[in-house]
Amino acid sequence: MKDFFKMCPSCGSKNIHFPNNRKWICPDCGFELYNNVAAATGVIFCDDENNILFELRARQPKLGCYDLPGGFVEPDETAEAAAIRECREELGVEIKEIKFICTNPNTYEYKGFACKTCDIYFAAKLPPEYKTIDDFIKSLKIEEEELSGLVSVKIETEDDIENAPLAFESARKTLKKWIKMRNE
Repeated sequence: MKDFFKMCPSCGSKNIHFPNNRKWICPDCGFELYNNVAAATGVIFCDDENNILFELRARQPKLGCYDLPGGFVEPDETAEAAAIRECREELGVEIKEIKFICTNPNTYEYKGFACKTCDIYFAAKLPPEYKTIDDFIKSLKIEEEELSGLVSVKIETEDDIENAPLAFESARKTLKKWIKMRNE
């Protein structure tokens, strides 16, 4: 990430530095840009048989891997609103209620840029008219630009989590916490 900027975005100087991976600094004009963490969300939909809805990623990073519904929080948006919006955009579903699970750090690699994120995870109940994730999946209209499909995967143990081709380590850690919460 050190070489992400080849020149200062403010004055055009090629004398830009990235000390301690914390911020970009241009000594020529005084420009400073902090490498702040972005916020992202994820939502776990689960049925009574511990089947979880996963999206199949249709683009990089992690093309074809499993992901939980969700995405980046937009400016002036709460994490809760972002999770609900992302489910509406990606799945065509309007969820009414979500419950906070946890947060986990993550790295989102995009076009050579390592974006550090704080991923905020929630659980959502299936709409009452659906008893299984498979039935729920049949009703969804996916955003094909983002997703190549949806799958239902039974997640009951840490081995189930380790064997799933998950796109992001933050989801793996969250699912482990989710299992512990369900078993308490």
